[in-house]
Amino acid sequence: MKTILIVDDEIHICTLLTTILTKEGYKVDHSVSGSIALKMLKENSYDVIFCDYRLKDKEIDGSILSLRIREMSPATSIIVMTGYPDVRVAIQLIKQGIHDYVVKPLNAAQAILLVQKALLHQAVLAKEQLPPVNPLTVNPVSTYVSRRGQLSQFVYGMGNTSKELHTQIKLIAPTDYSVIILGETGTGKESVAHLIHSQSKRKDKPLVAIDCGSLSPELASSELFGHEKGAFTGAIQSKVGAFQEAHGGTLFLDEIGNLSYEVQTALLRTIQERVIRPVGSTKEIHVDIRIIVASNEDLQRAVLQGRFRDDLYYRLNEFTINVPPLRERKEDLPLFVTTFKQVVEDELGRECGPLSDDILAAFSNYSWPGNIRELKNVMRRICLLSSDKDPITSEHLPEELHPAPRELAVPVIAGEANLKNVTRQAEYQKILDVLQQVRFNKSQAARLMNIDRKTLYNKLHTLNILL
Repeated sequence: MKTILIVDDEIHICTLLTTILTKEGYKVDHSVSGSIALKMLKENSYDVIFCDYRLKDKEIDGSILSLRIREMSPATSIIVMTGYPDVRVAIQLIKQGIHDYVVKPLNAAQAILLVQKALLHQAVLAKEQLPPVNPLTVNPVSTYVSRRGQLSQFVYGMGNTSKELHTQIKLIAPTDYSVIILGETGTGKESVAHLIHSQSKRKDKPLVAIDCGSLSPELASSELFGHEKGAFTGAIQSKVGAFQEAHGGTLFLDEIGNLSYEVQTALLRTIQERVIRPVGSTKEIHVDIRIIVASNEDLQRAVLQGRFRDDLYYRLNEFTINVPPLRERKEDLPLFVTTFKQVVEDELGRECGPLSDDILAAFSNYSWPGNIRELKNVMRRICLLSSDKDPITSEHLPEELHPAPRELAVPVIAGEANLKNVTRQAEYQKILDVLQQVRFNKSQAARLMNIDRKTLYNKLHTLNILL
């Protein structure tokens, strides 16, 4: 039986959480004092500890208590609770090794999900009942059809970071748990979603992928839930939404943090009740789906900043997968390069020459801010520019990969004095600077520049900035 300890100086919170979690089959103890909690930890082992951040103990608060718990029982998952959320405190505590930072009061569903997530995370770390993943025994490329209707690939890495990612996918895939996939732009979050679906019991049913970043608040409800004919101006016929399309299968919501607060509210009800009501309809429709969402920003921070509903976050966050950036998977770079070269050769219908040592050195020294997506594009470029079977050299590389990168600038067509060109150059450089600052997270870049995401895409196209 899994054991839980509740530490809070408000006895009614201890009683409430004890009642909720005991009904779920857990053995639950509680304490209103941090110092007493430490004595209890010496005598008993706990799988999960809920700890209030602002304890009334004079010498010990939630931060100190969590550090002591980490020292005494490193395997215990610590969930810090607070009624006064602070982003800086959250970041500090997470760096100290706590499992989660949550805002009080907690309802029953949130408390249960937090425990389930903590225990599942422990199972991943312990690799319980899982055979080791050996990428050499499987095809290194998993092919799937992306939401843009294109054939895309996921490459299985061989490094420790990649193996941990594979283990998490293998563990969570057979369940019906909702999953949040976090990672920088271009790391392959959609590929991970497809891998989870392909290894699940829903694999013979559809996986429907929606890019929430491209949905306006007006269109989001229609795209997700569908609409009836005449429901609004321009609704000349009925439309089936993504939830109905994914019935029996998996719904993947990419960049979910871009949904408006109103759409988040509707989404929460649908996930809780598993029913939808198309726009303009009075009829509710039952849907059987698994939810997988992705974001290139920290949704927990978005919750603390009031940009994302906390109840929706806890409903979705039954398990989280962090997809590592390419710069943290350098040991997999040779495998990625070899695999993508083969893929590009198939696309071009011809064999390309070998990669020279200076190409491989440039790849190894580059930080890859665009991650896997950027590497794929670079491989397409250098193979396209190379002659058949001649060695591919550094002269084929894009400018940013050269050992001594030159200043990026927009060519001035009509002279330095042309005001339009000066403005264009300044805008080009500013957008590049901001994108590099946020590691090419377009949503975050748009917010920093006080423009919407669509305007940023238009400017990237106009200025010929290819990402």
